[in-house]
Amino acid sequence: MNFRTAGASRADIDFMRRALAIAEKGERKPGFGPIGCVIVIDGEIVGESSNEAEARHDPTAHAEILAIREASARLRTTELRGATLYSTLQPCGMCSMASIWARVGRIVYGAGRDQVHESYFEGRHLNTMDFINDAFRDDLEVVGNVLGARCAELYYRPGDDVPPSEQTNV
Repeated sequence: MNFRTAGASRADIDFMRRALAIAEKGERKPGFGPIGCVIVIDGEIVGESSNEAEARHDPTAHAEILAIREASARLRTTELRGATLYSTLQPCGMCSMASIWARVGRIVYGAGRDQVHESYFEGRHLNTMDFINDAFRDDLEVVGNVLGARCAELYYRPGDDVPPSEQTNV
């Protein structure tokens, strides 16, 4: 894995802005969540979504999973080689593994786990980047903190007093 937190391209910033718009729209809809994801191949958006777990009554309906499903269906393939997945929040373990299995070539995320409340990451010490490190995918590039401060505004911050009803991963 090649991980970096600097050097985002203009396209990375533009597609992250699209993911932010999707997250903001999701935040306003009942049962949806403020995480946005866009999947791009050759400069074209092939899948996008916000979190819909509550609306669908499906704990796997994270933005990244739904965007991968949309892209795969649209392209009629299970492999998204050459794709870049943009997410407003560092992908969780499930979404990281789905990206690996879908053969996504790049993951670009906004806010990292150190910028948000621990409940977004099951409140545990395991960093989801460990999944990628251990997946034997040395061809997967990860770029973090793209519009990170702006993305972090969508979420509870470290040390915030999060209502128990909203701590779904703890």
